[in-house]
Amino acid sequence: MSKGSDFGLLLRLNPLFADLGPEIAATLAAMSTTRSLRAGDVLFREHDPGDALYGIRRGEVRIETGTASGKRLVLNTLGSGDVFGEIALLDGRPRTADAVAVEPTDLFVLRRADLLAYLAREPGIAIKLIELLCARVRYIAGQMNEMTVLPLSTRLARRLTVLAADFGSEIQISQEQLGAYVGSTRESVNRQLQAWRRAGHLDLRRGCIMLRDKAALSREAALLDADEEGW
Repeated sequence: MSKGSDFGLLLRLNPLFADLGPEIAATLAAMSTTRSLRAGDVLFREHDPGDALYGIRRGEVRIETGTASGKRLVLNTLGSGDVFGEIALLDGRPRTADAVAVEPTDLFVLRRADLLAYLAREPGIAIKLIELLCARVRYIAGQMNEMTVLPLSTRLARRLTVLAADFGSEIQISQEQLGAYVGSTRESVNRQLQAWRRAGHLDLRRGCIMLRDKAALSREAALLDADEEGW
């Protein structure tokens, strides 16, 4: 796959950009550049300008910050398929943490200046993006409500069935991204996925989930609704 098609796929899996549609995702991807880091290289430091969105094509990036005692605190670890820096891309405010390559890493880079120039030429897309941001706020509010009543297994099954409708049985998505979708940690998502793997519902690869039994996941996704109806 080309650089653009690879990054376009990552954008289409991102909660913010997914509903812009494949054509716009492809346009944004075509604006991107690539960057390679060696293990230990710093991508950006806390307080650096927020001037770009990044997608990890290959490798691993650690998001970390310093504590008052001088120790380093790891906030997140991102791997192949993860997209980060969405808010900085839109508001341009300073970074709130450091990003450091854990291993040799290849990145897609979408510069804020390029995005703003595109939106100036295409104001309709800017309006669409505003609508998506508002929808995202509503979605997060709904997710917070859902998380108070639905177990992780149901939330995760619902998300996988939605993704399968768009991308088929082979879903290129990281467990970190899934956690962001369902409001849980990567570790909790991994435990549930491993249970479904043992049950034969799916297979796991790095950055990819292969669905083997969509019907079983659909039943899991509808389990709470069925219980509420008394079935």
